[in-house]
Amino acid sequence: MSQDPPQYPDDDATRRVNPADIPQFPQQYGQPSGPQQPSGPQYGQPSGPQQQYGYGQPPSMPQGYQQPHYGYPAPQQRGPHVPGMYGPRPGTDDTTMAMLAHLLGLLVSWIGPLIIYLIKREESPYVRDQAAEALNFQITLFIGYIVSFVLIFFVVGIILLPIIWIVSLIFHIQAAIAANRGEKYRYPIAIRMIS
Repeated sequence: MSQDPPQYPDDDATRRVNPADIPQFPQQYGQPSGPQQPSGPQYGQPSGPQQQYGYGQPPSMPQGYQQPHYGYPAPQQRGPHVPGMYGPRPGTDDTTMAMLAHLLGLLVSWIGPLIIYLIKREESPYVRDQAAEALNFQITLFIGYIVSFVLIFFVVGIILLPIIWIVSLIFHIQAAIAANRGEKYRYPIAIRMIS
């Protein structure tokens, strides 16, 4: 009878491994050995010839194509003030007086814009233009109110009076905001008698 060597269960915990049986790799994982040349563009590296730009200099666009300007107007575009229309941009005193000419119409009808027109017409072309516009609108409203009072007897005037007042309130506020910005405002419904 021959004697067999003892049999051990075949599992990983009890298996003995001969160190000579472990394959040896020439390098560690992730570490290149020797000089290596990249075969193609690497992550984060531009491919092909690239031109370097500074922070403030974007690449030039082909001729005839303009890059859109977001947030700010392009250098050749103008803002709301058009030079030469009234001379230099209106100062704060001019914009305040023009805004006052538009808002006084709500309180004292055509008298407020008339006073500002008579006082400031020689000093500032901008104030003169805006006060004349406010005065023309007030005269137009005055005519509308007279027609509404006459039509009260036919019930149409009762409906027309609040409509005229609400429309005038909206236009006065729009005109005052535009005058405060230094913009030229034209009332959509005004008979232009004074310029």
